[in-house]
Amino acid sequence: MSLLGDPTKRRWLGWGSLAVVFLLVNVHRLSTAVLSEQLIDAFGVTAAQLGTLHASFFIIYAVVQIPTGVLSDRYGARYVGAAGALVLSAGAIGFTLSGSYLTAFLARAVIGLGSGVIFIATLRFCASWFRTSEFATMTGLTTGIAGLGAIFATVPLAVAIDRVGWRPTVLALAATGFLAAGVVFALVRRSPRDAGLDSIENVPDQPSTTLRETAGHLRALLSDVDQWLLSVVFFSAMGSILTVIGLWGVPYLVVVYGVDVTTASWFALVGAVGMLLGAPAMGRVSDRLGRRLGPMIAGLGLFTLVLAIVPVFGDPPLAVVGGMFFLIGFSLGFVMLALPIIKEQYPPSASGVATATVNGAGFFGGAVLPTAMGVVLDGYRTGDVVSGAVVYTELGYRIAFSVTTVAVGLAFCSAVWLSVRERRRTAATPQ
Repeated sequence: MSLLGDPTKRRWLGWGSLAVVFLLVNVHRLSTAVLSEQLIDAFGVTAAQLGTLHASFFIIYAVVQIPTGVLSDRYGARYVGAAGALVLSAGAIGFTLSGSYLTAFLARAVIGLGSGVIFIATLRFCASWFRTSEFATMTGLTTGIAGLGAIFATVPLAVAIDRVGWRPTVLALAATGFLAAGVVFALVRRSPRDAGLDSIENVPDQPSTTLRETAGHLRALLSDVDQWLLSVVFFSAMGSILTVIGLWGVPYLVVVYGVDVTTASWFALVGAVGMLLGAPAMGRVSDRLGRRLGPMIAGLGLFTLVLAIVPVFGDPPLAVVGGMFFLIGFSLGFVMLALPIIKEQYPPSASGVATATVNGAGFFGGAVLPTAMGVVLDGYRTGDVVSGAVVYTELGYRIAFSVTTVAVGLAFCSAVWLSVRERRRTAATPQ
């Protein structure tokens, strides 16, 4: 049977086309660290303004998560995914044409608008084409694409920018996005039945959801304490990963250790490799064990300790920093277990809006925490410049990194509280 005629093979083509777009999403959203010198030079921004420019992507990305869940539940990944690819690519073109901080801010927000629909659309596709017992694995594989995108957003992006400039490089990403939109539209369908294929055994039926049903799911989610605890986990932990690997990790290395941006990008690449490995590995382990909360709590505890290295030591050996970046990236695998947890608490018809609600919190974190670190750093500005980067004191970076350490500590506490609630429910259930 051909690739297009076998549903168990066809689903990988559909997932792969969405994964390519998600790859581009992650190159765009984590590119600011490598672009920081060029953006400071082009637009004359402070640390807080650079943090806000970086955050503009995440603000709109977070805002569109719940609407994306609604649209994905109602219309499917084909239309939502293709439209998202077109919009993010148009925003990338606008970013290359920006002549001021304001236009760059708005263009990056448009990139965030298009990018914000892709992950949830991909998970909605997975819910319709993969078994429930495969969902955490597919969430991990999809999230692993974020790690691959993060790899491209480090040294390869730095080399491309050095050779041809940042504007032509971003323009090439836009052209790739337009091509990927067409592939998504051609290959993705709501379900095997919509593609004219046989159903896949043990894949739950995913009916189109009415707006009234979706409103009911949203009301339930907004009053659900478990949802809020998982959202705190995502806000704090996902936001910290995006902040360290996506923005302030590279300037920290340039200033504190005196390395150039390309060298510092290798450390961000190590973090990206951690993301690439951690998310699929933990998704697979979680599906095999049939457990979500235990691995997530252990991982968040380790994540908190790793982030505390900079506040405690300031300038640990570079080998330690490399290990720290890897473990920060790997921690993404523990964080992403929040999505299967919330999905499994709601009916199949709510899978899009349930995962979107929690996922959106992570990108509010990705908007708030970089700006918070930038505000802290601006209080410790020296006025010097190293390799094109504004210099902040080591103490400034220690205090700034303590922001993410406290945030992930809060995520750990929220996960523990969630576990306590689950044990109490289990104890209260008649045997």
